[in-house]
Amino acid sequence: MYQAGLVLEGGGMKGMYTCGVLDFFMEKDVLFSSCYGVSAGACHMCSYLSGQKGRAYHVGIDYLECRDYCSVRSLLRTGDLFNNDFCYDLIPHYLNPYDYEGFQKYEGKAYAVATDIVTGKPEYIRLYDMEEGIQAVRASSSLPLVSRNVTIGGRKYLDGALSDSIPIRRAQADGNRKNVVIMTKAVGYRKERASMLPLIRAAYMRYPKVYELMKNRHISYNKTLDYLEEQEKQGKVFVIRPQKESGIGRIEKDKEKLKALYEQGYREAQEQYEAMLAYLNA
Repeated sequence: MYQAGLVLEGGGMKGMYTCGVLDFFMEKDVLFSSCYGVSAGACHMCSYLSGQKGRAYHVGIDYLECRDYCSVRSLLRTGDLFNNDFCYDLIPHYLNPYDYEGFQKYEGKAYAVATDIVTGKPEYIRLYDMEEGIQAVRASSSLPLVSRNVTIGGRKYLDGALSDSIPIRRAQADGNRKNVVIMTKAVGYRKERASMLPLIRAAYMRYPKVYELMKNRHISYNKTLDYLEEQEKQGKVFVIRPQKESGIGRIEKDKEKLKALYEQGYREAQEQYEAMLAYLNA
């Protein structure tokens, strides 16, 4: 296990790229002492830490045609685009069982990043076991407008990407001198101002911090990109990101496109493997 941080960006279905990278890591027995997952990154981190190669990929594509997995029907019936019972109970317990004992063997620290919608601050929720920790993963993955708030310990949470899309600064603050960052946005990407701010304002009138975060998210995200670029130049972080745009949106139903993105992640991790090892071992 490397005494280093692993930071996993979210991005909805773009996270198939992360699945490919993490499956390659599993093949090479590459583990990190601290892992930070945001949104889809938190979901894929779970299978990585339990050592279940291929599981995150199949969870992401095997149920796309099932209307109880991700659909407008689910949104209208439950308030969640990604059906809570299907994703966080039926899949891990029955359809594609999660290895809870495998997760317990992981000797490092894992965190799901969620946003407290009252304070507007990110929370880095430690995952001690996945039976209880799955609620933190769900909170981290709960997208505004298409997900219900998730209550943990009396506090209400939504998508971690609202407040800390790429928690590299947190990883460094925790004492990780070396950090590997897996991003889902391609080289050259810059975030633009959100287009649905009036709807966000109306939907979260009781939680004005959500609107503030969405209004300024492109600014904070792009500042983090600038910070990462500078850290890369100084040799302080190692970033793996798509070298070309996939054309995949946050919600994607085309299995062939998703498979191609997964394979791209695996291939690009493989191509950068030796350079990453040199960085980690320096």
